[in-house]
Amino acid sequence: MLTRYLPVFLLLALLAEILGTVGGFGSSVFFVPIANFYFDFQSVLGITALFHLSSNVTKIAFFRKGLDKRLLFYLGIPAVIFVTIGAFASKYVDPTFLGLILGIFLILLSLTFLIFKKLTIKDSPKNAITGGILSGLSAGLLGTGGAIRGITMAAFKMDKATFIATSAVIDLGVDFSRTVIYFYNGYIHTHDLYLAPLLLVVAVIDTWIGKKILNHFSQEQFRTFVLVLILLVGIASIASDYI
Repeated sequence: MLTRYLPVFLLLALLAEILGTVGGFGSSVFFVPIANFYFDFQSVLGITALFHLSSNVTKIAFFRKGLDKRLLFYLGIPAVIFVTIGAFASKYVDPTFLGLILGIFLILLSLTFLIFKKLTIKDSPKNAITGGILSGLSAGLLGTGGAIRGITMAAFKMDKATFIATSAVIDLGVDFSRTVIYFYNGYIHTHDLYLAPLLLVVAVIDTWIGKKILNHFSQEQFRTFVLVLILLVGIASIASDYI
């Protein structure tokens, strides 16, 4: 079936990657629902991990000048540890229930920061570690955790270049870890590997387009856009299972 609809699938993947680049939290929050139309859930996890590895390498290449090393340590290390736990647990947990919980969580948090614009999360190791734990678990279990990480980083009001570069490096570690576990779980299938080079090309093109788009955003517009995207993702997470 995918062979017939491959051009449509790649076009939707391109759109997901552009939105992920502009939002700064990766394409998986959009790519996972798209891939669910074409593959079973476990295959979606494997393909998403491969796609993300490609897209994060390109983001690092395009945005390598901005990097928050302190956030890499406090947010990145917990994310990598807990994505491994989540990836192992994905074989035993109902993804529909987790998708509902994730959707409610994203809606509430994004609305909070959109309504109370002056509200910020304190830039502290504790809050960064919490964001890393939650985003890592979500990435391992559901295939997407960038939106939670996006909320954490957006609340810290980082500049655009630092936001995207730091998020991409953390995501690279997360995706490499879960790719190993997904392979061990049998989620990455030989007959799907032909998609890898195609998605790599999509990732390069999309990241370049996303970087161009970002040049037209102010810092406040960028933060608002990220939060609106996360709100929409939360709504979509619930709607996809119950509507």
